[in-house]
Amino acid sequence: MTGIVSQNVGRTSGLIKTVSAGGTWTLIKTLTSDGSDATMSFVNGSDDVTLDSTYPIYRFSFINMHPETDEVFFRFNGSADTGSNYNVTKTTTFFNAIHPESGSESSLGYAAGFDLAQSTAFQTIGAEIGNDNDQCLNGWLQLFNPSSTTFVKHFMGVEAHNQQNDYLYNGYIGGYFNTTSAVDAVQFKMSSGEIQGGKIKLYGLSDS
Repeated sequence: MTGIVSQNVGRTSGLIKTVSAGGTWTLIKTLTSDGSDATMSFVNGSDDVTLDSTYPIYRFSFINMHPETDEVFFRFNGSADTGSNYNVTKTTTFFNAIHPESGSESSLGYAAGFDLAQSTAFQTIGAEIGNDNDQCLNGWLQLFNPSSTTFVKHFMGVEAHNQQNDYLYNGYIGGYFNTTSAVDAVQFKMSSGEIQGGKIKLYGLSDS
């Protein structure tokens, strides 16, 4: 069996060519917090956002997401009505690893309190994020074939952030929007307070 090696082969006008993916990641939209954002939303057809059948896979990249309030949760939800409501039913799993700056302990385990079972609630991406000036969250969330009217819409993601008690927290999320309607908008927010800094970049992966 011949192995396939993933390799970046260049970046041109917002394009990232990836050999193993068999396609090209295209930067669609960057949202930058102005320091007072209650939510950050990507709505298909609005403000130059594409979230439809143009791409089979979409990725949201989180860069230095900083909360106003200490010990908050960074969350997301989907919409099937172009952003009028963010309440798509979903089932998810969540596990995490944690390790403090002191090195005194560590753990890896399933976080049952952060999963959802046929719920319309916002899904946690990162838990108990600190709001010290140097604390933030980074990571990504990938959404598969959101425009399908046949299948449910799977998603998966990884993040790392500083917790309020100076722990490094590494979370892993997987699940699906349990609908055969197209998911045409995704919204991100903190569980309390505003998003006080950071960027979210939306990419699409072409078929070829």
